[in-house]
Amino acid sequence: MTEKFELFEQVTFRGRRHGRKLRPRVHKLVEENLPHFLVKEAIDRKKVDVNTFFPEKPREVWLEIGFGAGEHIAWQAKRHPQIGFLGFEPYLNGVASLVRHSVSEKLTNIRIVPDDIRPFLIKLPDRCLSRIFILFPDPWPKSKHKKRRIIQCATLSEFHRIMKPGAKLRIATDHLDYLSWILIHFKNFTGFHWLAKSPKDWRCRSNDWPQTRYEQKAIREGRPPAFLEYQRN
Repeated sequence: MTEKFELFEQVTFRGRRHGRKLRPRVHKLVEENLPHFLVKEAIDRKKVDVNTFFPEKPREVWLEIGFGAGEHIAWQAKRHPQIGFLGFEPYLNGVASLVRHSVSEKLTNIRIVPDDIRPFLIKLPDRCLSRIFILFPDPWPKSKHKKRRIIQCATLSEFHRIMKPGAKLRIATDHLDYLSWILIHFKNFTGFHWLAKSPKDWRCRSNDWPQTRYEQKAIREGRPPAFLEYQRN
């Protein structure tokens, strides 16, 4: 296995790809097990069938964009064995972490693409996803970098296309400017409605939304997160 994971044609990714060098034991575990979780064979196709990524056709497919260290997607996959989980993460140490979680928990319903989601969105068929998770995406705080944020008019349009009617999209952020950006973009895009009925609904996680290490760090550093849930109209 090469740590570069040069697997796909892609748009230019603006962000960190590598962290600390993997420990030999972790490197060996990833080298032996990552191929079982990859969906490499589908990337060259113009359109893909997400159901074919899994050993058995799942009841539904849920997508996590930028799964970080993989705690959330692994937690969900363990509790929903009949659901297929598709995770995108360009940060390679995070990919290694999710492989470790998947092996230790014997999870067979996770598939990984170690890359940016954006060039892949157009390959997904209409109404194929029941949930999308975007937890603590990079806020790109500088004004000149805001076009790199995952929440844009174009991506919301693609999310709406690939989500089933009634499907839910969850997004969390600890960055106030990005929170405003998210609220404005979803308000201006009429294909989703916000499910919050009171401040508690966006200030507190629901019971089926586990805490991640990034959330813990944000709270320690005095940045209370917002937890938003939208439903496709």
